[in-house]
Amino acid sequence: MAGAVNRVVDVLVIGAGPAGLAAAARLASAEGGRYRIEVLEREREAGGVPRHCAHGGFGLSDFGRPLDGPGYARRLARAAVRAGATLRTGVSATGWAGPLTLDVTAPAGLERITARAVLLATGARERPRSARLVPGTRPAGVLTTGELQQSTHLYGVRRERLGRRAVVIGAEPVAHHAVRVLRGARVDVVGMVTEQPRVPRRFGGPAQPPLLTGTTVAELLGRGRLAGIRVRHADGRTGTIRCDTVVFTGDWIPDHELARSGGVPLDSGTRGPAVDGAFRTASAGVFAAGDVLRGVEPAGAAAAEGRGAADAVLRHLSGEPWPVSSVPLRSEDPVAWVAPNRVVGGAAGGPFLVRVREPLTRPVVEVVQDGRVLHRTRLLGTAWPHRSVRLSAVWAREVDPAGGPVDVRVGPGTPERA
Repeated sequence: MAGAVNRVVDVLVIGAGPAGLAAAARLASAEGGRYRIEVLEREREAGGVPRHCAHGGFGLSDFGRPLDGPGYARRLARAAVRAGATLRTGVSATGWAGPLTLDVTAPAGLERITARAVLLATGARERPRSARLVPGTRPAGVLTTGELQQSTHLYGVRRERLGRRAVVIGAEPVAHHAVRVLRGARVDVVGMVTEQPRVPRRFGGPAQPPLLTGTTVAELLGRGRLAGIRVRHADGRTGTIRCDTVVFTGDWIPDHELARSGGVPLDSGTRGPAVDGAFRTASAGVFAAGDVLRGVEPAGAAAAEGRGAADAVLRHLSGEPWPVSSVPLRSEDPVAWVAPNRVVGGAAGGPFLVRVREPLTRPVVEVVQDGRVLHRTRLLGTAWPHRSVRLSAVWAREVDPAGGPVDVRVGPGTPERA
């Protein structure tokens, strides 16, 4: 790249959300601070999604105290910088110039950075209305959760611009946060709509808006400003809800563009980089951790993955061989995905996260390779589509590295559906 400044670091971390910042803090403090760690963040501030979340619930697993989202983001960023990492905001990695070399656009100009290891921690993003294939016009008043939170918490958008009557699409935890944000802005939330047949009881109660389960949005109505939505119920009936604001929630996908442009293989289930239990991709020296692997998990879980990836990066820098091959994990419906999704034969790996497509009560999960059952367990309670369940990794050492793919599925005769 003509005119670019060329630099070399030990580890280049792409993304300054919880995973990237937690990884950077651990890497920078390792072995007396001997490694040069650089973190690139395209936003003006570090912290990722928690920056936009004014509610509490952050920080207990990382700092031992409850924090709101912005406070948690600041603590993570300070910890990385104090450990010795270089944190650069407003800087974008735009492409690859080699297996471990990235082209970067910074305020001062173009750069080319080569590293001994690259950690992709680019996070996840919400799919906009257009990507959700909802028919209708394109009126004002159609938002995603992120747009709602940024409008209220970062830019102070007032009620008259948000609207007066809102419907929230979704019924997972982030949807209930959206309800609280709207009510905090004095917007009347007249309903929630979810295609799921049921939701956890703890989400109910007198404060919950009217909830339509087994229902999808068939069309957006109105020109200029949203006038309502047409919904379709599971039995085929349709109806109209009058509103001037609709907030789509919960449809998160990995921000995998940089991984894909670098030829890093993606997993068909998660749509994020395929990784093994040490967060190694199929590209030697390239790791991935956090929400880029499969969409949104709690921030503390993403930070824990970042620290786990940092430990693997340190072993790589110390000379641990890169695996020549790994066995893919596949998910069978109604299992939506499993992550990590590669197993190195004979290695412990995991623990693994499993996500289902529909509510399943006390399902039996089987791990099978070439017809051989490696592991079988009954999960307690109900597995919900909005929340991952942890699957023990005790079976990973039994995987035959020369065998076929490993299938993760709900076993015969289950689940017991409510």
